Amino acid sequence: MRVVELQNLQREEGQIFYIRKYSCNIVLELPTQTESPQIQFTIEMDGLGRKTIDLKILQSVNYPVIPLKKSITEFLIKEDDEGRLPC
Repeated sequence: MRVVELQNLQREEGQIFYIRKYSCNIVLELPTQTESPQIQFTIEMDGLGRKTIDLKILQSVNYPVIPLKKSITEFLIKEDDEGRLPC
């Protein structure tokens, strides 16, 4: 399983500057097919700079959930560290 890209990425405006909320479609390359489920995620940064990601997959995917969430979370952290997510 490989996370390819984020499509239709939208950031929800909020009043708390250390919590960012997003919604998008994520392109997943699975062993048998390619899927693009809709997800919502929140990135929260604590006082020491550690990031916590809360992820919700809104459509079912034909893949085990735990490794799927782990791969998506790692991809989102990498994208945020490289500055590809809107602030």
